Amino acid sequence: MSDLLYRIAKARVEEALAESPVVLVKGPRQSGKTTLVRMFERAGRGYITLDDETILSAATSDPVGFLRGLDTVIIDEVQRAPALLRAIKKTIDEDRRAGRFLLTGSADLMTLPVVSESLAGRMETVALYPLAAAEVLGSQPSFIDGLFTGQMPDIARTIVGDDLVEMVLTGGYPEMQRRRTPRRRAAWVRDYVDALIQRDVRDISEIERFDELRHLLRILPHYAGQLVNLADLGRNIGLDAKTVRRYLGLLEQLFLIRRIEAWHRNDLKRLVKSPKLAFIDAGLLATLRGMHIDGVRADRTAFGGVLESYVFGEILKQTAWTGDDIRIAHFRDKDGMEVDLVLENANRQCIGLEVKASATVRAEDFRGLRKLADAAGAGFAAGYVLYDGDTIVPFGETLFAVPLSILWSA
Repeated sequence: MSDLLYRIAKARVEEALAESPVVLVKGPRQSGKTTLVRMFERAGRGYITLDDETILSAATSDPVGFLRGLDTVIIDEVQRAPALLRAIKKTIDEDRRAGRFLLTGSADLMTLPVVSESLAGRMETVALYPLAAAEVLGSQPSFIDGLFTGQMPDIARTIVGDDLVEMVLTGGYPEMQRRRTPRRRAAWVRDYVDALIQRDVRDISEIERFDELRHLLRILPHYAGQLVNLADLGRNIGLDAKTVRRYLGLLEQLFLIRRIEAWHRNDLKRLVKSPKLAFIDAGLLATLRGMHIDGVRADRTAFGGVLESYVFGEILKQTAWTGDDIRIAHFRDKDGMEVDLVLENANRQCIGLEVKASATVRAEDFRGLRKLADAAGAGFAAGYVLYDGDTIVPFGETLFAVPLSILWSA
């Protein structure tokens, strides 16, 4: 794989630099942020990384002096020196030219008080997650736009069966893409998780019991796709619910997991409102669970939850590219009827997505989508079962079975 990765978010960074004094590219460590921002180094920008301990020491000890003389510059891993953000605020308040600072952060800086106090209204944020399937395949997907307009893209490259499983289990981290065997990917994931806990967690938190966080991360993959139950998680590792909530928040700040909120309307009483757990990268999730293609061939039961996280990750990336106000949720009622993902736009139109690891779709696979349609009323635009097939099949006026390959189709 080339080091110059095709990143759809590059256009958003270019637009932001043309209008905002500070642009932050945020996302998990090793997702390709440095490669992306260094594409702009050729435009005359200097490059500084706070992963260099000497540079970090200088930025921390005298933030204002550190920035003196810097005009247009890239600062990598800025979460390592939060005090630098106040100094950036000071200098851009004196000179608000667009494109002065291009930052990267491997933690969600918007959750840190110093950022909300310092750079609110002065900084534009672009999310960069691990590679999407469209980026690996070199396409420009139109799936999200098509969902709400009813214009489904043509499926130009169908990937099914073992090839689909391999794509999901590999995930989107560039280094996982380079490593061709499960053993090599597992070795990388072990080192990656260790680095996150030993370094990045220290940058954003003052926790001391790293063993507790490590233990939580060992069991958490087995809860992917399930409703978040803090008490149940805590019992399994001897922690109270308050501590589990804090640790989950840290893992969210580091872009490993996401709690998907429940879709509901205030006038609907019979809907479950608990969030559901998803991993942002399905390859990381699968490796933490010890999954490999031979095991999936023998039993696809566990693959369904990993595939659901994969679809969530693909949609998360595509909504980040569009910049549209699209809420990602899940649906579940008191009778246990559910829909894996619900997308709702600013006009309160909603789309239901059910993820199915099988190559066969039946009418009963739409039961949850029909429940969602009843609950949403006129706001329900359409419901789709994404499956391991190659044909779009209508199951009613607004219900369709569509191949998973539609996710990366233009």
